[in-house]
This record gives sequence, C-alpha cells and structure tokens, in this order.
Amino acid sequence: MSEFNPERVSKLIQKVENSLTHTAQVTDADKLVVGVDLGTAYIVLVVLDHHGEPVATEMQFAQVLKDGLVVDYIGALNIVRQLKEKLETRLQVSLEKAAIAMPSNTPESVCKTHRYVVEGAGMEVVNMLDEPTAANRVLGIRNGAVVDIGGGTTGLSIFKDGEVIYTADEATGGTHLSLVLAGHYKTSFEEAEEQKKDSANHRDVVAIVRPVIEKMGSIVHQHIQGFDVKDIYLVGGTTCLPEFEQIVEKQTGVTTWKPENPFLVTPLGIAISALEAENLLES
Repeated sequence: MSEFNPERVSKLIQKVENSLTHTAQVTDADKLVVGVDLGTAYIVLVVLDHHGEPVATEMQFAQVLKDGLVVDYIGALNIVRQLKEKLETRLQVSLEKAAIAMPSNTPESVCKTHRYVVEGAGMEVVNMLDEPTAANRVLGIRNGAVVDIGGGTTGLSIFKDGEVIYTADEATGGTHLSLVLAGHYKTSFEEAEEQKKDSANHRDVVAIVRPVIEKMGSIVHQHIQGFDVKDIYLVGGTTCLPEFEQIVEKQTGVTTWKPENPFLVTPLGIAISALEAENLLES
C-alpha cells in the first residue's frame, strides 16, 4: 500500500466523475466488477475494469436507509436494480460481480440485508468490508485515521503500518446537518437537503451547522485518544462542505486532509475491493 498521494487520488476521483456521463469502451466484459455503496442519502454504483479504471458510474438520491441501516428493503432493491440496468444498457454487458461496504462494527444481521439487496438485483457479492477501510483502497494510507462521514453515520478506522488497529461508528452525519438547517430556516427536511447540496449556499450552510461539525470533530477526537494519530483523512459526502477539514483539525489538533470530491472515494474503494477479491486487478 502506497502513502497518501493527493494528486493520484484526485486523478482517480476525476475519472469516476467523468464516468458518470461518459461510458468507456469495454474489451473484457468478464472482468468487470461493481462497487455498490448503499448510502443514507445516495446509492452509488461504480463499474471498474481489470485495470482499475472506472468505465461507468450511476447514482441516485435515496432515503431507503437510516443511519446506515436498510429501512426500505424493496425501495433499496428497486433502486439498485434500476442503476444496474442503466449501467448494463450503457456498457452493453451483464454485470455479475459486486462488493459492498457497511458502517464499521455493523451487526451480521445488517450485513446480510445489504447483501440480499445486491443479490436480489442479480449480482454475486464477492467482497464485504467496512466503509473507512474501503475508502483506504483509494487513499492508500499506511498510518493515520480515515473518517467517513456520510448521510447517517460517521465511521472511523485507524491504520498502523497499513493494518486496521481500531474501528468505530457513530450515528451522526449529513442528515443531522439537514435537520439543523430545516429548523433554522423553518422549512422541510427535503428543502433543507436541496439547500445543503447547492454549492452556492455552502458558505451560509457552514455558518449555521458549524456547531454540528464541531461536534463531529470532537467525536473523532475522542476515538483517536490513546493512538499515535498524526493525520486524519476525511471522506464521505457530508465532508464536501467547505472548511470541514479546518473545523475538524481545530477540534482534534491533528492535521486533517480532504481529497477533491470526497463523496466518491468510498464507492470507488468498494469497487477496487471487488477486483482484489476476484484477483482481477492488473497494472
């Protein structure tokens, strides 16, 4: 595993962004894998070829999970099926192998539900891992803490010499920011979500939700106590807000990094883990 290289990570994420609208030519359909990220706010499917190159990506806003748990099984199943069909239409191939990720320390019963959603959509689950560890398939850090802040949960994994030595998960994420925004503006949760997603509003949003982000930073600070953590790496859609890394760094006292478009890091890492599980990854 290589040390964190911001330029390398940015290039990878840009390729995933590009694959949302551009479909790559596929030469070996049998060696394609899918990373399925069942998020509290978005469901994302990333398809990689055996070189680890993104060939197509689809995503959809969804509220079928709560705090990382599937609360609408049929809804989740239908969305994954629809996204898979869109990808298969774009690529003109059948997608059969997938990996999934869960919040850290997820009970086995919850893991099974995630697996059933993907299997129900017609794909074999070849790997299953926790979200921060999946993110590190992209980041490639050997020492430090990866913090994945999604819609419903904040997951944390501490790495030492490339190995996970501690994991934690807290039920706090972007949903909580939206609730605060809805209360502040006296508007609906859905309208607050739209406000939060619009980059034109980001500065105002951060000013309102800063105390919640500070609380997230203090949670991270509590979990890294007793460990020699010199760097924190933020991923997950919620961390897309500006100044997020500075606020966390101030709360933790630890140098905090955030890659470009941290939202797509974990879905890409999930897909990379599927390639590794199938021994398909070629340089």
